[in-house]
Amino acid sequence: MPLVSAARLLKAAAAGGYAVGAFNCNNMELVQAIITAAEAENAPVILQASQGAIKYAGLAYISTLARTAVAGTSVPVALHLDHGTSFEQALRCITAGFSSVMIDGSRLPFAENVALTQRVVDVAHVLGVSVEAELGKIGGTEDDVSVSEAEAFFTDPDEAGRFVSETGVDSLAVAVGTAHGRYRGEPRLDFERLSLIASRVNIPLVLHGSSGVPPEAIREAIRRGICKVNIDTDIREGFTNAMRRVLEADSDEIDPRKVLGPAREEATAVIREKIRIFGSANKANEI
Repeated sequence: MPLVSAARLLKAAAAGGYAVGAFNCNNMELVQAIITAAEAENAPVILQASQGAIKYAGLAYISTLARTAVAGTSVPVALHLDHGTSFEQALRCITAGFSSVMIDGSRLPFAENVALTQRVVDVAHVLGVSVEAELGKIGGTEDDVSVSEAEAFFTDPDEAGRFVSETGVDSLAVAVGTAHGRYRGEPRLDFERLSLIASRVNIPLVLHGSSGVPPEAIREAIRRGICKVNIDTDIREGFTNAMRRVLEADSDEIDPRKVLGPAREEATAVIREKIRIFGSANKANEI
């Protein structure tokens, strides 16, 4: 099956009352884990690569890995740029075959964020590529993008309505209390704000920084309009913890396959659990 746009997946999720999992990948094993989990759960899925992942693996490698992975699968898959911060980065990913891109202008003043997002939308939509944007700053660190607690602020519902109307963007990442990376305590999501934002816009909403958020909070966010849930840290922790267990059991092990194989299996298990929490299991045939 060829790559599909994230907009197509999220439109079905909005209609069906569930969310599609967007899982970050940095290497072959993580791409395999994401696709294996989606196939096992018969779920639509979004493979996403951050600017840091692209810098590490190379844009051509990421694109080729994704295309190889989807060639033999029957579940719908989108390949998405996560937290792109420039028009040029978004264009490079579109040219490389990504079916979806995020342009993150949340650090910019409102008008500049609108202008940057419009520019990406104008190019992407002509080529059938969907666009995600962000309004409000989500705290924490996502590879090359870092927002301190002092800088983080929540999305304004009225601004969200204006932003979507002026940009024509396909989905919107909102700041309602989540953060990238590990939480120091239990996150507290502003559900009322989320509902207000959903009432002001007519597109799917995206929840970043979702690793570590309790399942019931995720489900409540989905009930209030979230259609895409981003997961990275939970996968990294499962992957690296499995590697540590192998090396602790046999410190002389030098076969990468025997270290990375169990890590891939653990990542697959983490992703399958998330898919079930998001309600997207057994939804692939509805796309």
